[in-house]
Amino acid sequence: MENVTRPFVSAIVPVYNDAAHLKLCLEALENQTYPKSNYEVIVVDNASDNGEEIKKVVDQFTQALVAYESFPSSFGARNKGISLAKGNIIAFTDADCIPAINWIESGVNNLLNAQNCGLVAGRIQVFFKNLDKVTPVELYENITAFPQKELIEKQHYAATANIFTWKQVFDRVGMFVPELKSSGDIEWGWRVYSAGYRQVYADDTCVSHPARYSISQLYKRTIRLAGGIYDLYDRKSYSLLKRNVLYAINLLQNLIPPINFVINTFKNPDLKKIQQKLQVSLVMFLVRYVTAGEMIRLKLGGSSTRD
Repeated sequence: MENVTRPFVSAIVPVYNDAAHLKLCLEALENQTYPKSNYEVIVVDNASDNGEEIKKVVDQFTQALVAYESFPSSFGARNKGISLAKGNIIAFTDADCIPAINWIESGVNNLLNAQNCGLVAGRIQVFFKNLDKVTPVELYENITAFPQKELIEKQHYAATANIFTWKQVFDRVGMFVPELKSSGDIEWGWRVYSAGYRQVYADDTCVSHPARYSISQLYKRTIRLAGGIYDLYDRKSYSLLKRNVLYAINLLQNLIPPINFVINTFKNPDLKKIQQKLQVSLVMFLVRYVTAGEMIRLKLGGSSTRD
């Protein structure tokens, strides 16, 4: 199945109701510089409304196969893919990502070249829907979304839209927590770090990801992420007092006006116009207060959502 220089790789792609983006992702994964005989692509349909549509897309590509996970969680879907994987190396990306042509080759090289490496986090490059009509939400996403290098170096995790690891790492630290609808990558990354593995950022291992372009899209993402953080701390083996203290700190951080963000936004050279700087700042205010509102809703007994 594999040789010394070309380990077999299983690339896992969870998908939920996104056949159009999935096709673009699989087209990129079908045409990698890595030898076709040394990798597979496992698409895990996470109970899409039209599963047959997902299957029809996957069937167009020789490198891909489709599996099914009914539990409503992208991390449960990733676990399903891991259980089916033939490779010693596991790569993750998302259905709405477009991997670079050398994505697998570069990710494998970075994993092999880093001693005792448990996690390689690649770059996630955000792109706009229409360069002639870039929205304030897209501008906000461009400067805030997926800071993989910072996440690895300061917080010891990375977004599963672009990571490589060894299958044996899951054997040692365990699988993703499927009950987490979001933030499962945070929790798993912390376990990898606590187990003593190195975590490496690789700028040359790149996928492209579409920026969210509307307030409604950003609102859904913000709600999902807020719920994931709330569930993450709620399930940790903290005392009731510590959980409430962490909740209060997080809530307060979101209620305080993001002055530092606004200052940095006005200094950002990528935002050429004052209007853009103001718009991005207002989007951050929205994100902060939507997050705070969702945290209060959850504290009062609400349930987190998957989208």
